[in-house]
Amino acid sequence: MTALPASFQHANKVAIAAALAENSESIGADVEPGEIQEVDMQAQADDIRTVFSHPTSFNVKHPLYSPWTLWFDSPATKGRNLPQTPISSFPQTPVPQTPSAAAAQGWMEDIKRVVSFDSVEEFWGLYNHIVPPSQLPQKANYYLFKEGIIPAWEDEANKNGGKWSIQLPKEKNRSQVDKMWLYTMLAAIGETFDPHLTSGEATEPNTQSLITGVIVSTRPQFYRLSIWTRLAPSGDEDKLRERIETVGRHFKINVLGYPETQKLAGPLATEVEFLSHKDSEKKGKAAKKLVI
Repeated sequence: MTALPASFQHANKVAIAAALAENSESIGADVEPGEIQEVDMQAQADDIRTVFSHPTSFNVKHPLYSPWTLWFDSPATKGRNLPQTPISSFPQTPVPQTPSAAAAQGWMEDIKRVVSFDSVEEFWGLYNHIVPPSQLPQKANYYLFKEGIIPAWEDEANKNGGKWSIQLPKEKNRSQVDKMWLYTMLAAIGETFDPHLTSGEATEPNTQSLITGVIVSTRPQFYRLSIWTRLAPSGDEDKLRERIETVGRHFKINVLGYPETQKLAGPLATEVEFLSHKDSEKKGKAAKKLVI
C-alpha cells in the first residue's frame, strides 16, 4: 500500500477540505498571531445529507481509511452504564468486548464507548449530536481512537508510542477550543497528520499511519489537546523522528492555526510538545521532549 486508494482520498477531501483550507487561510494580515478566524462549521455540516438527518434520502457514503470509535468519560459517568452525552435521543451503542482491557488495570471501567463510524456522513451525524468541549464538565475527556484500539498506554498499538499535546488556558481559549477539536478530529480521520501515507514514501506493503487517536480534556483551568502515535523515536532514528516532527508541525500550523515561530508557553499554557508514553511514566525524572 504505497498510497491511499482514490476512494479514500476522495472521502478525505470531502471531510476536511473546507474546514482545514479555511482554517489555513485564517492566518493572514487581518488575523492576530494565534487567532483563528470564525468559521460557520454548523452551516457546513448542515449542507451534508447524512444517514442521521436523512435516513431515506441520503445517497452518498464516503468511506474513511479506517473506522473510528468515540469514547467519553467524566466524573458523572463513574458507575454508570451509559455515556453521558448531551442529547438524550442519541442512539445507545452496544458496548463490545474491549481489547486488552485487563492491561488497563480497571481504568477502562469508567470510560464509556459512545459510537463507532466508518464514513464521512456518519462522522458529521455524530458531531452534530454531542456536546462540544467548551460545554463539557470539568475533568471530562473525549477520546477518538481507531476501532480496536483502546485509549490506554497499555494497548498494543500505543505501548511503543507517545503523544503530541498542547495545554491551553481555559478562559482565553473557551471560544476557540471547539474549532480546534473539530479540526483535530478531521485531520485524524482524514489521515492528514501523517503525510507519509499519501506522499508516495510508504514503500512497505503494510505501512500504517502513525496516528492511533486524538483526545481533548477539560480541566478546571485549562484544556488539553493530544495526538497519540503508535511509535516514538529513540536514539538515532532520524527518519522516524522527522516523521513524528511532521505530525507536530502539521498540528500546530494547519490544525491549531498558529504560526510556526510563535511561542505559546505561559501561565497554564505549553508549547506543542511530544513525549513518549515510556518517558511519561518516569515520574520525577528528566523526560526527553520534542517541541515545535
